[in-house]
Amino acid sequence: MSIPDFATRPQLSEDVARYVRKRIFDGTYSAGEYVRLEQLAAELGISVTPVREALFELRAEGLLAQQPRRGFVVLPVTGRDLADVANVQAHVGGELAARAAINIGEDQLRELKAIQVLLEEAYANDDGERAVRLNHEFHRAINVAADSPKLAQLMSQITRYAPESVFPIIAGWPDQSIKDHRRVLAALEKHDDELARKAMSEHLAAGAAPLIDHLIEHGVVDGASHPRG
Repeated sequence: MSIPDFATRPQLSEDVARYVRKRIFDGTYSAGEYVRLEQLAAELGISVTPVREALFELRAEGLLAQQPRRGFVVLPVTGRDLADVANVQAHVGGELAARAAINIGEDQLRELKAIQVLLEEAYANDDGERAVRLNHEFHRAINVAADSPKLAQLMSQITRYAPESVFPIIAGWPDQSIKDHRRVLAALEKHDDELARKAMSEHLAAGAAPLIDHLIEHGVVDGASHPRG
């Protein structure tokens, strides 16, 4: 896994938090392992301050625990937690899509369609990092079109708990995502709020089962101890 150039980025702590989150969800950091402050700062070529801020953020998210005199330890990821996050995303995201269907303008629709074309190209080229970025842009554009800043901000907070970086490598998910996005776009184009709500809710909820199966298969989630129910 290549290390991004953290030293030139303005939002360092957020970038570090994203980096550590990805390592937890790809199994690089396993449950019970300690994330060493100074070691991580040296690895990334930055001071300990943004690293400390990032680790405190991840502690607040429930991904790390702080142990006196020992530092930050990775907590287990459970299937139930991931299913809960997906269900909340489905509810809030569905509401945002419904509002977007009512408010969205022609320019915003054109932008969404352009993002979707680029996203499908990224999937076709197996460019996972670009696909993650474009998928985020697609959903963000819908949330902006909803014209509900507080609800969109809440959705942004929830999304931090979802391991977005994993989805492009889940078998069958890119095809499913493309199909779902096209359904959402069709509903937005018709300005059909209920159809948009249903399409987006089903899309966000559908990711939970394959994500959990993928993480169980890669040893990130304990399938025996943490069933999906």
